[in-house]
Amino acid sequence: MATHGYWRYHSRIRITIGIAIVILLRKKMFSLKKLVKFALVVMLLPAAVMAQEFPPKKTVTMVVGFAAGGSADTAARVIAKKLGENIGQAVVVDNKPGAGGNIAHAAVAIGPTDGSMILLGSIGPLTIAPHMMKVPYDPFKDLAPLTMGLMFPNILVVPPSLGVKNLKEFVALAKKEPGKLTFASTGNGSASHLQGELFDNVAGINVVHVPYKGGNPAMIDLLAGRVSAYFSSPSTAGPFINEGKLIPLAVTSAKRSPFYPKVPTIAESGYPGFDSTNWYAFMAPGKTPAPILDGWNKALVKTLKDKEVISALGEHNFSPAPMSREDLAKFMAKESSTWSKIIKEKNITED
Repeated sequence: MATHGYWRYHSRIRITIGIAIVILLRKKMFSLKKLVKFALVVMLLPAAVMAQEFPPKKTVTMVVGFAAGGSADTAARVIAKKLGENIGQAVVVDNKPGAGGNIAHAAVAIGPTDGSMILLGSIGPLTIAPHMMKVPYDPFKDLAPLTMGLMFPNILVVPPSLGVKNLKEFVALAKKEPGKLTFASTGNGSASHLQGELFDNVAGINVVHVPYKGGNPAMIDLLAGRVSAYFSSPSTAGPFINEGKLIPLAVTSAKRSPFYPKVPTIAESGYPGFDSTNWYAFMAPGKTPAPILDGWNKALVKTLKDKEVISALGEHNFSPAPMSREDLAKFMAKESSTWSKIIKEKNITED
């Protein structure tokens, strides 16, 4: 319903209610005090309904927990453009890097609940970090699921200067020089952090973790040789793999990536059972009304299924994975349980 039509409709309701109140007063069917209370409720009703309108009547902010230029930022900007066209409202990407994405998630947890703020959340702050450190939000209470955005494996990449060409050689070098090699991540508690710690554990090596505020700054230092390796997203590493500036050693998923079918999995490279998938999901402030959450789900799913969006994301080695709000909630609960057990069993800490 258009805004003008909305107010005309509720003005008629108010007039009708006013006439009814006068009639009831004359017939002395209710006390004046009760009727005044009833009238106040009626007067406030339009504002309450208006607060649940979708799409919101102002610019939408899509918060991203990592620095500009990284994989999350790239995906967000591709999606935001078409999403804005679909809802007829501007969607602006707001980068809030730091603490592995936790800063952005905390900001959205206390953000406006009128539908004007959404989050491109990630696996780390949503299902890993809460089991490793104290975070100022509860991902299952303070944030509301909208839809899955993207799912993808990370790729373990190294610069040619490291002198290794496959995973076997990387492990051999790490064992030869324990504590000397380093691996970058997008922050403490991120997928790239946990994947590095898990691989250290299963391979019996000690590669030192170096956290960054996103994929782009991590990649800059990797290319410069300031860190030895990085479990990178395909989007961030792809261009440099294609140019020969990085060597892909293995992917973290159980199956090979359709974008890099020649790159083996860690599991098939001598570590059976290794399977870790990265993902980005759309969230909203936890107290956002259900009608708005449903509206966002429909708008986001439509956008993620758009042929232009699928093609644009494919250029960055991403595949959309839209789903219902309920399915995302179940998926997150399962992921949270899985990572909780792994973190405890492997004694993985923030440092």
